[in-house]
Amino acid sequence: MFILINKPAGWTSHDVIGRLRRITGEKRIGHAGTLDPFATGLLIVAISRESTKQIDQFVKLNKEYLATIKLGATTDTYDKTGKIQKSKEAIKQENKNIKKALESFIGPQLQIPPMFSAKKVNGKKLYELARRGKEIERKPSQINITDLEIIDYHWPDLKIKVNCSSGTYIRSLAHDLGIKLGCGGYLEELTRTKIGNFDLKNAITLDKLTPENWQTLVHSTEYTVPSI
Repeated sequence: MFILINKPAGWTSHDVIGRLRRITGEKRIGHAGTLDPFATGLLIVAISRESTKQIDQFVKLNKEYLATIKLGATTDTYDKTGKIQKSKEAIKQENKNIKKALESFIGPQLQIPPMFSAKKVNGKKLYELARRGKEIERKPSQINITDLEIIDYHWPDLKIKVNCSSGTYIRSLAHDLGIKLGCGGYLEELTRTKIGNFDLKNAITLDKLTPENWQTLVHSTEYTVPSI
């Protein structure tokens, strides 16, 4: 059984799994791709031992995000949860400069993951090292950004839609865009809107699931996730 969940802000992906375990009584539950706690949006969740064995078929699917980037400042986490440091020399960026900078990120490329991430290096999660004040060299990962669209822009807030491969860090994109523009930037808001062809508009919020109705909702045509 698979279900589309709309993760709320302030919850870790593991929090969602814990809540679903209490609702369903199932111990074997997994998801296809972590979202940061401050982020919202689509999680594909597998419920039952058999379904969790099939979750990998969704993990590598392309993703779509709506992201708000705050220009003119940076943070150590590359997002709003970190220590904010305003750029003293930041100036308001023109739309044409932002569009040109975004275009340079489209296509296959190497991206360095942020230190505050769950990526493991020599068996250690990067964020565990970062929390101890350590920064190590990270190997870049091969990613592919297929489309970047400006949705709205009022300095210093830039809202964009991102279509990208699995493994792309939108926080790193925000940080790298700030470097490219010379003004700094960090991720203010993030919503995952699609995983492959699965859309957030078909996801259910956790407050609608109860021990009495979850099986009916999981098997409804609206929330069902077919095998691919």
